[in-house]
Amino acid sequence: MPQEVTKDDKEIVSAVRAALAGRVGQDRFELWFGRGVRIEWLGGTLRLVAAEAFRLDCLRRAFRADLLAAAMAVLGASVPLEFAVDAALAQDAPPAALGTVPGVVENESSMARSAASRPDAGHAGAAPVADAASERPASRPPAMNTQPAKRHWSSLPEFIPGEANCLAFSAAQTAAERPGEYSPLTLVGPPGSGKTHLLEGIWRQVRERRTLQRVIYLTAEQFTNHFLEALRQSGTPSFRRKYRDVELLLIDDVQFFAGKQSTLVELVHTIDTLVRDGRQVVCSSDRPPAELRALGPELVTRLQGGLVCTLQPADFATRLGILRQIAQRQRVRLPEDVLQWLATQFDGDARHLSGAINRLRAAADAHEQPIDLHFAQQSLDDLIHSSRRPVRLPDIVEAVCDVFGVEANQLQSSSKAAGVTLPRMLIMFLARKYTRAALSEISRSLGRKSHSTVVSAQHTVTEWLAAGKTVPHSHGSLRIEDAIKRVESRLRIG
Repeated sequence: MPQEVTKDDKEIVSAVRAALAGRVGQDRFELWFGRGVRIEWLGGTLRLVAAEAFRLDCLRRAFRADLLAAAMAVLGASVPLEFAVDAALAQDAPPAALGTVPGVVENESSMARSAASRPDAGHAGAAPVADAASERPASRPPAMNTQPAKRHWSSLPEFIPGEANCLAFSAAQTAAERPGEYSPLTLVGPPGSGKTHLLEGIWRQVRERRTLQRVIYLTAEQFTNHFLEALRQSGTPSFRRKYRDVELLLIDDVQFFAGKQSTLVELVHTIDTLVRDGRQVVCSSDRPPAELRALGPELVTRLQGGLVCTLQPADFATRLGILRQIAQRQRVRLPEDVLQWLATQFDGDARHLSGAINRLRAAADAHEQPIDLHFAQQSLDDLIHSSRRPVRLPDIVEAVCDVFGVEANQLQSSSKAAGVTLPRMLIMFLARKYTRAALSEISRSLGRKSHSTVVSAQHTVTEWLAAGKTVPHSHGSLRIEDAIKRVESRLRIG
């Protein structure tokens, strides 16, 4: 007969979880102790329950000391520790159930022979496995901490594709709705362009709609660690059954496989099996397959034989949409001028945008004041400039003159011709974005008398960006955002 769980027991579990998250880090805690894992406090014993024996064994080896230390911090004394398998948790397990095996490093030249497959825990209900521990606590102090919030898994409807990323977004939707039509599908792009978001979105949609039953989402590092663990302990037959019987396999950051020959051979055979059976494979990479020669021709040709979609960093309009979405999700009230300023100051990396809003929220809470443009500029000044290489005002003048084909001395004149005023305004805008130069210094360098000219230029260019304005160029016309990108490209080259 199961023991009754009291209110005090729940409070102790909540406090232990919070203490454990503080010890191992929030990201690592969410990865390993989210859904599919349960912590219990029953009759003076701390019990860790997982959906499968493999994951339970990983948790036991990696986190036993942290669990005991967290319990000691909450209860003030050492406690007995048990580990149990409960197959009923499997239906709630997210991709985190496939987390990396801590401490496993690929060294294929010295791999141990695979051990016999471990017995499968197929019965329902928690079967406790006692773990030697110290004496039970004499008293239980009240628990004060609360359970940490669960990780937010991205969804396809939340993805803001922008014009450049429509193909990748459409392909991801197809993979979720009509799996096998484009397989393998490879999403390519720089960090922060949305590759992981799309992979999570495919996994989440398939799981929520229950269109497929056997779905695995993991990183290339996790796949490698699981394969090595199989070689050393459980044997490759069980590994192959697990990964070759799925209906949808999603692997993030395939560039990690470079140089890992044994894992690459296994991966190629896994992809061949799934594609041959009409199953869906989705991968992501920071470079196109043709540039990943270290993966070997076998894997590269298979990725190229499917559908390769490139993701570009978010443009201004997309960054603005991402910022609004993040602010709404985090319940942060940001005025429109702050949102537009953030969209001009940060690149298309969604993580940078999220980090900026986190900083603003924390600063507003600390100073107990609302967020306006001046407050945002003060709060994020160091964050913005530390993320950029030093750019001097003369560098900006030279880059703008190069892109627009004007002479620097023309910018000092009183001419109001569009071919002069536009480059002049862009220099003012970029000087405010990339340098710490005073308004008066910027205005004097361009032959202007008042610093208000710089403020006006900054506001005007920001409005142009929001409206997608087209501006004249020596070779025709350009969107204002494309013109700025050309100048920034020159600045990066130096």
